[in-house]
Amino acid sequence: MIESTHGNRDALRKRLREQRAAMSAAERIAAAQALVVQLEQVPEFMTDRRIGGYWAVGGEVPLMGLMGGLRARDQEYCLPVVGAARQLHFAAWRPGDAIAPNRYGIPEPVCAPADLLAPADLDIVLVPLLGFDRRGHRLGFGGGYYDRAFAFRRWRRFWHAPRLIGVAYAFQQVERIAPAAHDVLLDAVVTEKGMLRCATG
Repeated sequence: MIESTHGNRDALRKRLREQRAAMSAAERIAAAQALVVQLEQVPEFMTDRRIGGYWAVGGEVPLMGLMGGLRARDQEYCLPVVGAARQLHFAAWRPGDAIAPNRYGIPEPVCAPADLLAPADLDIVLVPLLGFDRRGHRLGFGGGYYDRAFAFRRWRRFWHAPRLIGVAYAFQQVERIAPAAHDVLLDAVVTEKGMLRCATG
């Protein structure tokens, strides 16, 4: 594994994107199926009501395999909705519900403003990423949406929801990601090989 510094974040993003894009469809499907099994070993994931997720693009781990279990347990799956001023909200979604591409071409739920949920309204958020380390540092896509949305967690005196669980392929783990001042730490990361509870700090 390699170590990231502030200066080489873009190079690391490029390398991890290329490595992810090189996966075959069979490898991606197998990893997604194994990841569902790993997530369903997490007690909170099996019981918490509102689960934030994402619509997989660009080779991200697809999460559609979670939908049957979530529905059977009467849990809500909530997708990100990009709002004005680069704000991130979430909205409940089920297969078959209306979606439309946002400004980045990523599908998001079609819903009324009253149906939008604030990030703090969720119980667990499955966070997409390009790289991660065992301390909970995440290398994102450079837009800062998740860091802004969950910035309130940096200033809490006591832990509170949502629990942030990174979703990745195992090869996306790196030795160390140099933190930026605005970074929000992950509580855990799940890959096709298991769950890593992050040693934050």
